[in-house]
Order: sequence, then C-alpha cells, then structure tokens
Amino acid sequence: MKPKILTLKADIAADTQAIAEIYSALNRYPDALANEEQMIAVAYHLHNLYCAFESIFQRVAEVFENQIGDQSGWHVALLHRMTLDIEGIRPALISSVTFDDLDELRRFRHLFRSAYRLHLDLERLALVRKKARTLERTYTTDLEHFVSFLDGLLADD
Repeated sequence: MKPKILTLKADIAADTQAIAEIYSALNRYPDALANEEQMIAVAYHLHNLYCAFESIFQRVAEVFENQIGDQSGWHVALLHRMTLDIEGIRPALISSVTFDDLDELRRFRHLFRSAYRLHLDLERLALVRKKARTLERTYTTDLEHFVSFLDGLLADD
C-alpha cells in the first residue's frame, strides 16, 4: 500500500500545482470581460480547473477502490463520493461547501464540452467564475487534511 500512497501524494501535488497555474492564468482576466475572446479564454480555464480537480478525485477513488457503478452519471457520482467519510477506508476529501463550488464548475464543464455551437452567457460565466474564486480560497484546507491522512497511513507502515 505504501507505493500507492506515495504515488497518490505525488499525483495530488502535481495536480495541485496545475490548479495553481490555472488559477494564475484565470486571474489575469479582468472581472468585466471585454470581448468574446476573453469569455472563451476564461471558459477554457474554468473547464481545465474542474478537470484538474476531477483528476485528483479519480486517483483517490482508484487507490481506495471506490469504484462508481453507474457509468452514465459517473462525474457527479465521483464528486459526491469525495464528500463521504468512509469509515475504515478514508475520510472525506472535500467539504460540502467545496462540493457546491465544484459542482457548479462540473456542470459548466459539461456544458462547455458538449456544446459545439456554444454562445457563452456572460452572467452564467460570471457566476461560475465567482464559484471558482470562492473555491480558490477554500480547497487547500480540504486537500491539506487529506494529505495529512495519507501521511498518517505512511507513518503506520
């Protein structure tokens, strides 16, 4: 189990770095987006932001064997699973507050990925961006608690 935990920690660190870089790129854009190109760029970064978080969740599920049975709704099931404290297996990875922000990003990511002739709604984009900013202030605490749990598993080995 030790190699799996060490690999998971390294993966989380790499994804956390990617998240920081995405936030850095996202935060370069002004609140009042001036044109469609800026809207598309912000939407792209929001899409990537959720993908980076989901990457962490997939890896946690793989290591702790938390498979999702229904593949049709696996994205939302995976996100929900990360809020669960699974006794004897692992603690929750994210809080309910973090879940709410990430769920908005997940829905937006689905819309962005699925619409080939997407006309971005500035109000919706502003809402998702606001959720992303709230998440930026809160996600590190959740991840730090989870990494501390992983450190405890390593100390027990």
